[in-house]
Amino acid sequence: MNVQFSRRQFLKGTGAGVAGTALGAFGFSGAETALAQAAHAFKLSKATETRNTCPYCSVSCGMILYSRGDVKKGEKADVFHIEGDVDNPVNRGTLCPKGAGALEFIKSQTRVKYPMHRKPGSDKFERVSWDFAIERIAKLMKDDRDANFVTANRDGVPVNRWTTTGLLGGCAASNETGWLTFKVARSLGMVRQSGSDVWAWCDDQQLDRHQEF
Repeated sequence: MNVQFSRRQFLKGTGAGVAGTALGAFGFSGAETALAQAAHAFKLSKATETRNTCPYCSVSCGMILYSRGDVKKGEKADVFHIEGDVDNPVNRGTLCPKGAGALEFIKSQTRVKYPMHRKPGSDKFERVSWDFAIERIAKLMKDDRDANFVTANRDGVPVNRWTTTGLLGGCAASNETGWLTFKVARSLGMVRQSGSDVWAWCDDQQLDRHQEF
């Protein structure tokens, strides 16, 4: 069925529609009230925002963690939503599938939250204090460094290297933390391999060929 409209009829109909829409937009109808009553509360409206760095690869994408619970009042913060940080220049609000699924990492029942120690000969890990863990690591590092520190290479050139212990860095740390880690590793004699974030052990020949100065 074809309906014929004159130009005058078309303009009248269009004008009436625009007028009705404008009146509704200015609040002269109950549409806004009905919509507000039917809408659900925004789930992030009362959440606490915390900026952090994705714990996975070394890209260092920014994250915003949303949690319930006021830590200042002694309540436990419960993270319930994660999204990319639009103000972060690295990812500009985007997250890869691993980053987008980081909430499952936080909620995982197998996530390690405390220092764990497996005694020599034992078949299980036991929870220990931070003081015990730090002292244990420091003692083992010192014992190994005292036993394997290299003061000079085969040609008699002083090198002061510690090549039997390696250190692996991560991206989820600030620039200041990275700077301190670098200084500590260098001061202990660890050698960084070129183009790598791994402070690895290798023999004198490899060191002479790959060491950064």
